[in-house]
Amino acid sequence: MTKKSSKILKYTLAYIAVLLFVFPLYVIINNSLKPFADVRISEMWIPAQNLSFEGYAEAFVKLGQNIQNSFMLVIPVSLFSVMFGAIIGFIFAKVKFKYSNTIFALVIFGMFIPYQSILIPLVRTMNTIGLYGHLSGLMVTHVIYGLPISSLMFRNYYAKLPDELLEAGMIDGLRLVGVFRKVVVPISLPTMVVVLIWQFTSVWNDFLFAVVLTQRPSIQPITVALQNLAGTQVIEWNVQMAGALIAAIPTLLVYIFLGKYFIQGLLSGSVKG
Repeated sequence: MTKKSSKILKYTLAYIAVLLFVFPLYVIINNSLKPFADVRISEMWIPAQNLSFEGYAEAFVKLGQNIQNSFMLVIPVSLFSVMFGAIIGFIFAKVKFKYSNTIFALVIFGMFIPYQSILIPLVRTMNTIGLYGHLSGLMVTHVIYGLPISSLMFRNYYAKLPDELLEAGMIDGLRLVGVFRKVVVPISLPTMVVVLIWQFTSVWNDFLFAVVLTQRPSIQPITVALQNLAGTQVIEWNVQMAGALIAAIPTLLVYIFLGKYFIQGLLSGSVKG
């Protein structure tokens, strides 16, 4: 195979891959802009002839409260994950104490526990402490379940900081807490953004914990409400697809505006083992 033909083959495969990824998005956007009368499963790839925003209007009406619930959930969870993850990661990276490696290994083990295996004890625990069926119970669950990965990210980042930097701060009269707050935190922005984006995306897209721990539709996040848009007799495909796009916009905006910091965090080694 010549160099030119090899290049043509690579570009051809690349274009095919792009089309495979873009086509489902095209179908969603195309059908979300059709009036309900024009939506047919057999013609979903045919371009919309009569553009209509009725699907978006109805989706906003049906999902408005649930979008607000999702923001009320993901914002505190993401911030608490950053705060607690930074503290735990710093302790295990720079504070030497007995069995620290063993304890940290147990913390990291939480990442490998499947959601499904803890649902029954989780529901019973939340019911015992009075948080079952409340958005606060879902917040607590996501904060705790996100601690292993957030702690690992921060711990690996802080482990690469020179000890001389901390010692210089302590020589200047700062205690360990002061060194963390005034020296370490200001240089942790890339890793903070990585954890923030990771948690925001994971919590926003979560369905299993949300559907199990929330009972009333008025407190359910967007993922559960989106599933409930499907009717028992007739499925309004334009409304469902408009709702899916609305649900995807927040995470898309997070990556657009914080993407460069996310890349910096990855390149700094914050997610390396």
